[in-house]
Amino acid sequence: ERGAAARPGFHTDDDPDACAEICRRLDGLPLAIELAAARLRLLTPRQIADRLDDRFRLLTTGSRTALPRQQTLRAVVDWSWDLLEPTERTVLRRLSVFAGGCDLAAAEAVCAADGDAETVADSLGSLIDKSLVVAAPDGPDGMRYRLLETVAEYAAARLDEADGERATAERRHLVHYRELARAADPLLRGPGQRAALALFQREYENFRTALRRAVAARDEQETLYLVLTLSWYWQMRDLRLEARHWAGQAAALGPDPFAPPVAPAPPVFERFTDAPPPLSDEQLGEARRGVALLCMIFMDHDAVEWDSEENLARLRGVTETYRPGLPQTCRSPGTLWFFSLLMTGDMETLRVMLDETVRACRVYGYEWELAAALQARARILVSRGRWAGDAAQDADEALAAFTRLGDDWGVAEALSARGEARERRGEYASAAADFSAAIGYAERIGAQVQMDVLRARHGGVLLELGDAERGEALLREALAEHEAVPNECTAVARIYLALWLGRSGRQEEARDQIQLLLSQFQMHTLALFEGMVMGYLAWLDTIDGRFDDALDQAWGALDRALGSLSSMVAPDLSVMQLVIVAGALAGARPERAPDAARLLAAADVHWPPGHFATAFERRVREDSEALARSALGDDAYAAAYADGGGLTLEEAAALGGAV
Repeated sequence: ERGAAARPGFHTDDDPDACAEICRRLDGLPLAIELAAARLRLLTPRQIADRLDDRFRLLTTGSRTALPRQQTLRAVVDWSWDLLEPTERTVLRRLSVFAGGCDLAAAEAVCAADGDAETVADSLGSLIDKSLVVAAPDGPDGMRYRLLETVAEYAAARLDEADGERATAERRHLVHYRELARAADPLLRGPGQRAALALFQREYENFRTALRRAVAARDEQETLYLVLTLSWYWQMRDLRLEARHWAGQAAALGPDPFAPPVAPAPPVFERFTDAPPPLSDEQLGEARRGVALLCMIFMDHDAVEWDSEENLARLRGVTETYRPGLPQTCRSPGTLWFFSLLMTGDMETLRVMLDETVRACRVYGYEWELAAALQARARILVSRGRWAGDAAQDADEALAAFTRLGDDWGVAEALSARGEARERRGEYASAAADFSAAIGYAERIGAQVQMDVLRARHGGVLLELGDAERGEALLREALAEHEAVPNECTAVARIYLALWLGRSGRQEEARDQIQLLLSQFQMHTLALFEGMVMGYLAWLDTIDGRFDDALDQAWGALDRALGSLSSMVAPDLSVMQLVIVAGALAGARPERAPDAARLLAAADVHWPPGHFATAFERRVREDSEALARSALGDDAYAAAYADGGGLTLEEAAALGGAV
């Protein structure tokens, strides 16, 4: 109505989104909305909405017949301000330093005048009565208080006018939320996990605001504290961009702890959450290393070439700084140094590191860290069957420990690790039960990404069990959840789905999924798996009889699988690629069918002990053998196959034409 009075013919349906934004950002205040509507003589609704960050200058032309205090938004709020007591004004302007509201404890810590916290509650009550502060129940913990956006902007301006008061209020805010994060971080690893996750989520904007102010003040220690106490929350919630940004900001405030020449790290038993600042020299050094490790894990991998000499030198610096069994490498983020061992190919130290971490956690009495170390070792053992050890046994022990500690996230991860171990052994029914149970635990704590990865793995196992309808549905559901932003979940789901579609005669649909995978894997985050996906395309080309295309793809896939990084992360990938090359070679070059038979023999020898072939692996093996037998006949195939059993993996790859 007011808009039509200012501009005849105006209707909110002309731009409903902008009109809704104006009403929301003006907190539904009738007079403020009337002032905005009057601006329609000059501006469109979208132009008004875009200018509301400076609302006190924008909304200045009300009705000429209104009282003076009603002719501008500033005058409206000035009138309310003038009616406040001095203590109420102090509380109101200091409330503007919060982001997303606060509870009573935070308000008392930040807003008290001269340390008189008792008056804050009374002032809050009065400000609520005067509609300047909004209060709403915040679960069982009490009420939550926030300022209307218009009032917050006004109070912030008043805080700027109060001599030195902004610095005091912002410092109190920083200290309060640093201490809140420091106290809550350990609770993420036990029976208080769900409540701690809810706290971090509820106060996240305040934590971010505290971080922003610590960085702006170049306060390295406060920034380190906040980053390190938030880091596990970021990892649990898969907030990779947040972790990357803030870890990078923290790292930029101090020296590079891994710059040459590196010095061996001393043992550091104190945790960052043990006491408030200042850090001791040893703790400060370890805090800097911890932030650097977070940067390494969460860095923008699509801009990094890991095999460049510069990056390899830095990774070697990390490996030279730590040694297995240090107390800080039993805990996050120190545990992340395993990444440098993996990426530099130091597999022997990686193996020692896994075993020593488990041993050290037992010696130090680190219960939660022991469970995490066992779960991590189980995942590594799953893909390295040649190493001594039992992945399922480690996962069982981790599961028992996380269950005893009341850590739902850890229980889900341990169940997942055991499910993967069982899946590798062909125990699909048991694996499906583990993944299904893990989904329930992840759901309890709202771990959406963890839950969707588990659903994808569950769907893949159901396909192996022959439950095609349910398995495919789960995979498609997991993909739909993350269609806009591909991640680990989409990679796992697409691999399972593409292989199933190819095996069920839907090659074109399978190609579509694989092309999407290739697009995702073009990013260096997952580039080491690009060869694996090329192998899938070669297999589809072989099914369709496009043997020349298949052979080109298969050679490229095998070459990548033999690369240093791929062979370290997925050591058995090259064996599967040999099988795919064999089929393509027999189809495209019948005269080389004997070599194809030899490649199949070499592949059969080099599968790890106890390897249980998946339905996909069996299908590819059968197809490749059928092509070789068709070209050779049974007797010639048997003779050539007998020649290939003694080939090393490198010799077989050379025979296949990859090198």
